[in-house]
Amino acid sequence: MAENRRDRVLVGEFGRAHGVRGEVRLKSHTGDPAGIIKYNPLENEGGAPVVLLGLRPVSGTSDMFVARVEGVSSREAAEALTRVQLYIPRDRLQVELEEDEFLQADVIGARVENEAGDVIGRLVAFHDFGGGDVIEIAPAAGRRPSALVPFTKAFVPVVDVPGGRIVVADGSLFDDDENAPRE
Repeated sequence: MAENRRDRVLVGEFGRAHGVRGEVRLKSHTGDPAGIIKYNPLENEGGAPVVLLGLRPVSGTSDMFVARVEGVSSREAAEALTRVQLYIPRDRLQVELEEDEFLQADVIGARVENEAGDVIGRLVAFHDFGGGDVIEIAPAAGRRPSALVPFTKAFVPVVDVPGGRIVVADGSLFDDDENAPRE
């Protein structure tokens, strides 16, 4: 069975199959992207081991690879890995964090507050669409869509890992706007 989310760290995710011999694309989330292979064996969401046998970089990217995976030798087997996320136990992570540094896994699920201290939602994900990290915030109430906010000090001045919260500078993300189109 998989460990608690805080006991494991997401280090990569498989993409689509590559070719017909069982290779698959892999996006690495490690500080040194090619260093993901040093964490073998990795684990899938259910905790089963996944062993990377080799990586070769995808041209034009620093964090995308074509990977060979133990036990995967056909295109069909590689296709079954699409979108499978890869984890390692936190105690195997080889990184020393500075005082103001944290892992994304430490704040996913944190409550999001406005500057007045009102809870406006939960941090559900980090995204990088090429222009830097963006956080996705799910609203605390209602059926509104999530909001995306640039993950910079100007927009997120406080990240309180021990307190399980972050503060966003624009706390009006989910306020009613009478001029907004209705669904």
